[in-house]
Amino acid sequence: MRLNTKPIISWSLYDWANSAFATTVMAGFFPVFFKSYWSAGADVTASSFRLGLGNSVAGIAIMILAPLLGAIADKGGARKKFLLFFTVMGVVMTAGLYFVQKGAWELAVLLYVAASVGFNGGTIFYDALIVVVAPRDKLDVVSALGFALGYLGGGLLFALNVAMTLWPHAFGLADAAQAVQVSFVMVAVWWALFSIPVMLFVEEPQAVQRHNALQLIKDGLSQILATFHEIRRLRVIFMFLIAYWCYIDAVDTIIRMAVDYGLSLGFQAQNLIVALLITQVVGFPAALLFGKLGERFGAKTGIFIAIGFYIAITLWAMRMDRVVEFYVLAAAIGLVQGGVQSLSRSLYASMIPADKSAEFFGFYNMLGKFATVLGPVLMGVVGLLTGSPRLSLLAVVALFVIGAVVLYFVDVAEGRRMTRLVP
Repeated sequence: MRLNTKPIISWSLYDWANSAFATTVMAGFFPVFFKSYWSAGADVTASSFRLGLGNSVAGIAIMILAPLLGAIADKGGARKKFLLFFTVMGVVMTAGLYFVQKGAWELAVLLYVAASVGFNGGTIFYDALIVVVAPRDKLDVVSALGFALGYLGGGLLFALNVAMTLWPHAFGLADAAQAVQVSFVMVAVWWALFSIPVMLFVEEPQAVQRHNALQLIKDGLSQILATFHEIRRLRVIFMFLIAYWCYIDAVDTIIRMAVDYGLSLGFQAQNLIVALLITQVVGFPAALLFGKLGERFGAKTGIFIAIGFYIAITLWAMRMDRVVEFYVLAAAIGLVQGGVQSLSRSLYASMIPADKSAEFFGFYNMLGKFATVLGPVLMGVVGLLTGSPRLSLLAVVALFVIGAVVLYFVDVAEGRRMTRLVP
């Protein structure tokens, strides 16, 4: 079957576009700049609480809205319209960070929460469009292409932004603070520019019936319950989501706790930024490799390989004590992080009804947001019980193991067959 590469590349470039926000803003500059600039003079614990609260509000908002938005978008054939809305929201709010004055942490948090909702909201509809651009036998490769371009695009812009903060005068900037502020604008422009192809060259099937806004909301609310019951009835999809919740929780815990873990071992912030860049660079070819691996041996097998690798990485991290080991750890994470994410997306997409992709991905992304809660809590409990931050990583290993065990019982062929039988 000959692939229509234009919509595939256009769709994949959205990952290239919005990954700039995930890398430069969420993972890189915002947490550091929030403490040192917008919360200047505040107690460290107070600034951490403010940032944590902002992240929680953004996560809870998407967790609540995701299923409803997905149901509405499918009913109205409006996945691209919602993608455009959340993209514009994310772009405008990210650019707005440039104008926030020193000490104005309230406005910084407000804009960051809104930008994060734009980022996560757009992801729901971007993911849902994969069934429009890719045939089922190419979902693994297409999904991997998106994640690979995300790592590459996000990494390239982040590398440039880091260089701007290290040598601001070489870029005509006054200091590192101005470099960070300009970086926020660059992310917004990058995100907007590379979002254009998906809007122009991906054609979404139109809804059979047109509804007004109020009717769409009513239908969306009733569809949430119907979709939840349908997911429970489709036993294989239900089991996969349980498995996904466990192992993606472990993945997200590593992503979120790696910097804190490195700092607790005495590593410098610059070391951690270098490690993040290493993960981005390695993640590009690794995601493509996992796409080919999934196409040849199946997405489920590829996920098992990634989980096994993650377990080994986590156990090794418990004994790590040198910065060079942290760099190796970052490279190892880059090898599997994009792979497990892309193959999970493609495997799920292959088992859900194509005409209900947005609402099903609404539940998928809701679990992804909710998954960020369990892992860190378990790490904290294990750490308190054992008195060792290193042993707290055993909680992460347990989540990977539980996820792998549940995934073992997911019959992918049966799941696809049952989906085709659903009216």
